[in-house]
Amino acid sequence: MYNVVLVEPEIPPNTGSIGRLCLATGSRLHLVEPLGFSLEDRALRRAGLDYWDQVDVTLWENLEVLHASAPRAKGARFFYLSTKATTAYWDVEFRRGDYFVFGRETRGLPESLLRQNASRCLRIPTEDATRSLNLATAAGIVLYEAVRQLHGR
Repeated sequence: MYNVVLVEPEIPPNTGSIGRLCLATGSRLHLVEPLGFSLEDRALRRAGLDYWDQVDVTLWENLEVLHASAPRAKGARFFYLSTKATTAYWDVEFRRGDYFVFGRETRGLPESLLRQNASRCLRIPTEDATRSLNLATAAGIVLYEAVRQLHGR
C-alpha cells in the first residue's frame, strides 16, 4: 500500500511503534542505516509487541540504494517530512506506493536532501510552541491521511 522510510532512526520504541503502524495499514517499513540500535533490541520488540515478526521491513545501506531500487516506473513518489517544509501534508493527493521519508529523531533529514527535493517536502503544522512531534506520532498522522484518501472519507 504505502512505504514508510526511517533514515537513521535512533530510538527503538519509535521504530517498533511505526512497525506496528505499518502492519496495521499493510504498508512496508524501510530502515536506512546506520541504525541507532540493533533490530534485536528489546525496546524495539516491546513497542512492536508480538507483531514485530510480521512487519514487512527492509534494511537499506543508504537512501541512495533505496531510491535506485524504488519502482518509479509504477509512479512511486518520495515525500520528505520536515518541520522546515512549507507545504502541509494534507495539501497532497497521495497515491498507492508513495514513500514517506522521515529523518532522525534528533536532527531530521539532511538539509541537502531537503533542498534537492524541495517540491516534495511536507510538514505537519504545529503551534509555534512545539518544535516537532514524536516520530511515531508524525508517521501515524501522515500514513493515516494517505489511507483515508485511498479509501475515501
